[in-house]
Amino acid sequence: MSEKKPNIFVRAAKKIGSYFRELKSETKKVSWPSFKQVRNNTGIVIAAVLIIGAFIALISLGFEALVGALLNI
Repeated sequence: MSEKKPNIFVRAAKKIGSYFRELKSETKKVSWPSFKQVRNNTGIVIAAVLIIGAFIALISLGFEALVGALLNI
């Protein structure tokens, strides 16, 4: 006679427990950046956002002027 399979709640609990054990194991393998690296990368991202934002604003103003000039002919 075959062995009876555990019910769905037991199987789910085992899978969830396994997931969190693996998660903890993988988290220990991550190489976390230092505070200095995080600060430098944050500065780079903020500078890039400001530069790209200014570029898009200039393009938008140029198109606005171009459309305004074309419509006032």
